[in-house]
Amino acid sequence: MQRRRIQRFRQGQAPVTVLDRLAPEEPLEIQVDTRPIAITMRTPGCDVELALGFLVSEGLLQTPAQVRAVKVNPRNDLGNSLCVYLAEGVSVDYERLTRHVFGSSSCGVCGKASIDAVQRIFPRVKGVAFSVRADDLLSWPGRMQAAQTEFAATGGLHAAALFFHTGELLLLREDVGRHNAVDKIIGHALQKGWLPLGQHVLLVSGRSSFEIQQKALAAGIACVAAVGAPSSLAVDFAREAGQTLVGFLRPGRFNVYAGPERIAGCET
Repeated sequence: MQRRRIQRFRQGQAPVTVLDRLAPEEPLEIQVDTRPIAITMRTPGCDVELALGFLVSEGLLQTPAQVRAVKVNPRNDLGNSLCVYLAEGVSVDYERLTRHVFGSSSCGVCGKASIDAVQRIFPRVKGVAFSVRADDLLSWPGRMQAAQTEFAATGGLHAAALFFHTGELLLLREDVGRHNAVDKIIGHALQKGWLPLGQHVLLVSGRSSFEIQQKALAAGIACVAAVGAPSSLAVDFAREAGQTLVGFLRPGRFNVYAGPERIAGCET
């Protein structure tokens, strides 16, 4: 958390100078065997999880045994560069990575062609391994928000939470980018040997995008819920991938955009 001196205005009162708490945002360069492959703007913290989760999301890692070490680049004085060293005999397709790194929701991803490209790497979800009770699902945003300590202090961070389908909150990560928070979740799961997350639900603050659905599929997550709205491409992706997608998860209500069979009482 960082602090900056600001002028605070309140109607009917004279402006006052105060120290305001801000969510930190800094670049992180991710390298594989000393080769730079990506730069992301993130909130420092859990950087190893972020780097590993990013590589899982891009289809380059599947198991912790593929990673020999993760080290801070010694030539970067700020500590904003991490290098993932692969285990002996492990290789990556850098050309595939170049084609599938999507920097933001406005980067020109082209609908059905992009869905097909991603699904050539990550197979669609098959079967219905669990069902979530609607009443349980409705309680999860409040539980996620209660665990968001940095958001409570700054108001400037997104969150991603990993729930077991029976309702246990396993993990929460915060970041200025919700896609980074998801990568941190996935990276932690890789380190723990939890992948694939076939019995879990991913909950994200804000909206769900194509990229969130892609990352969830890479981790084997069949159900994604968002406090906000999904994008049209997120809905198309979820339906093509066999995922459940819940949006506008608010007190007393939600919408199911794909895969209603995993929400008890919403089956069609």
